[in-house]
Amino acid sequence: MVPILFPDAVAIALLGAIESLLSAVVADGMAGTRHRPNMELLAQGFANLISPLFGGIPATGAIARTATNVKNGGRTPIAGIVHAATLLVIASFFGRAAGWIPLSALAGILLVVAWNMSEWRVFAGLFRSPRSDVVVLLVTFGLTVLVDLSVAIQTGMVLASFLFMRRMALISDAGPMRRALREDEDDDADDPDATARLDVPPGVEIFEVYGALFFGAASKFKDAVRRVERPPPVLILRMRHVLAIDATGLRALEDLLDKTRRDRTQLVLSGVHAQPLVALERSGLLARIGEENVHGHISAALVRARELVGAPAS
Repeated sequence: MVPILFPDAVAIALLGAIESLLSAVVADGMAGTRHRPNMELLAQGFANLISPLFGGIPATGAIARTATNVKNGGRTPIAGIVHAATLLVIASFFGRAAGWIPLSALAGILLVVAWNMSEWRVFAGLFRSPRSDVVVLLVTFGLTVLVDLSVAIQTGMVLASFLFMRRMALISDAGPMRRALREDEDDDADDPDATARLDVPPGVEIFEVYGALFFGAASKFKDAVRRVERPPPVLILRMRHVLAIDATGLRALEDLLDKTRRDRTQLVLSGVHAQPLVALERSGLLARIGEENVHGHISAALVRARELVGAPAS
């Protein structure tokens, strides 16, 4: 039965985690607190592992009950414990009497709770956000009303992920340093690494890469490299603004390394951060490039470049 039940179990776990964290975020916004997401997920996971042993069903944080607790002054886990204990007593001893409560009365209570937690002024203010964010908001809101919360959360998460990747791709760029950087942004008198302060020897070309080097931006990087008309003896790839790299980015670097070797160009990396450095080492690219050609600062990379082209030290 494991192959049959596993996909549904994963879906329930993911939806429960997302809804619980969403409830915690809503509570933080209402109460001005800060939740501990790891503790929330661990507690929920243990509860959902033990609950089926007693015939229970998966449980998750609920926005409506959380908002009600916060609106009535609840600020600690004791509020949830009292809530659970009250429901246990009602279900155990007053279940028959609770069944006589009119559904119209419960509906009225839920309408008041929904209105109090809606924060319509904040909702209206969100329409001043970028259009793409407004589209995600409206789609999620519409699916919540017309379908259900689980579908809305899944769709909203997917749309937000695509939107994030698109924005990361838009801010990522690469190109020759003197053309890629604008003088008013980089040539600051207080910046020792400003473009005008770098003594670049003849035969050395510097490429600057901006943003995460991931699958959404790898094509820009490849296109920028192809625009090099005459392969220089030494190509310095300055990566001080690259904080993350994925498998596609590593593949793009591997293609660049192969191209520079065909063109008899020596590749030197500069400003490599921790995550890209670890990824280079695990993929084997660090060994192929050579540790002597990977540096943490542009000045060290320029010293190495002078050695390779035979230029005198500055």
